[in-house]
Amino acid sequence: MKSFENYFMNKQYERVKELGDKLAEIDPLIDWECFRPIVASMYYNNTEKGGRPNIDEIVMIKMLVLQSWYGLSDPELERQANDRISFQKFLGLPERIPDRSTVWAFRERLIDTGKDEVIWEELQRQIDSKGLKIKEGVIQDATFITADPGHQRINEPRGPEAKTRRNKDGEWTKKHGKSYYGHKLHTLADIDHGLIRRLETTTAEIHDSQVDLSKPGEVVYRDRGYFGGPCKGYNATMDRNVRGHPITDKQKRRNKRISSKRAPGERPYAVIKNIFKSGHQLVTTTLRTHTKNLFTCFNYNLLQLNTLQKNNPT
Repeated sequence: MKSFENYFMNKQYERVKELGDKLAEIDPLIDWECFRPIVASMYYNNTEKGGRPNIDEIVMIKMLVLQSWYGLSDPELERQANDRISFQKFLGLPERIPDRSTVWAFRERLIDTGKDEVIWEELQRQIDSKGLKIKEGVIQDATFITADPGHQRINEPRGPEAKTRRNKDGEWTKKHGKSYYGHKLHTLADIDHGLIRRLETTTAEIHDSQVDLSKPGEVVYRDRGYFGGPCKGYNATMDRNVRGHPITDKQKRRNKRISSKRAPGERPYAVIKNIFKSGHQLVTTTLRTHTKNLFTCFNYNLLQLNTLQKNNPT
């Protein structure tokens, strides 16, 4: 009976594929099976303790990919995964679609165990194995990921004690006269391929220059916001005026060269905010925001890998 259902679903999906399915394009770009042991290690139902069988590990990871790709809440993810043929095909036509509670619990378990970071490391390993290593240099930048501040007075409880739906960890900051509440996503992307290599999430008031994602030996292109900040790599940060010491013509020319190098670093944020709709997060802590950011950057890399493959077919 199940084989007949899958046959029917595949026949229905053929029309969807003819119209264009981005999920079908990104699915073969990486080896999803390599993520299975990472996730499987979070469960104990295959030990003597036993327990209810967990949903397939790859299905769970792909659910978070779908959520991030389409900017869906947990309830909406559950609804669309049960409704859309392209979603079910991407998931491998599983017998059971995870419900919203299962998705939430899975994401929380990733955070508690740190497996979200291991998933990111595995993605980077696979990228490197394709020969897409950092060679020319990297670009570090940051963008605001806003959150819901709520309407409580400033002296009311924050953190775990707060009885509110507002973000519990976010902070206020101001840039160019405009106020932002929430977090910052800091990323480091390579110039060679436009892929995000490292990321960090902080609260919004943390200055860009306080976060250094570079490694020794890397040429790091950064804007004026990082002036005076630490840098483990070769520091290609734009100069800025200091009181009593305006920048020289030579420094202006250097700034222009750096600016042209770091300009592509803005593209990931345009994709993250305009395509994935992830510039505003409704989760309540920095850790949860970071995991959301991680899967958004995961998706950006899949999108960029697809672009690279189309531009350089083998």
